[in-house]
Amino acid sequence: MSLTQEELNRLRWRCVRRGLLEVDITLEKFLDEKFSSLNDEQVQVFVELADMDDHELWGLINGTLEPATPQEAEVLAMLRK
Repeated sequence: MSLTQEELNRLRWRCVRRGLLEVDITLEKFLDEKFSSLNDEQVQVFVELADMDDHELWGLINGTLEPATPQEAEVLAMLRK
């Protein structure tokens, strides 16, 4: 799943205009440093994560909530690094 530049810009906007600063920082850093190395399935999972509520997503990132799928767990592990 390759994203067009417009889709990538919209994704970046959704990632850095969040309610929780911790989520903003984590997602923006990931976009800048690791997003380009994701495969198509991982891109789709990241897009789905970016659409989540801040508190739910932060719970997944910090490990207080469990990922729903192994694919989600894989992308979350990358986010945590």
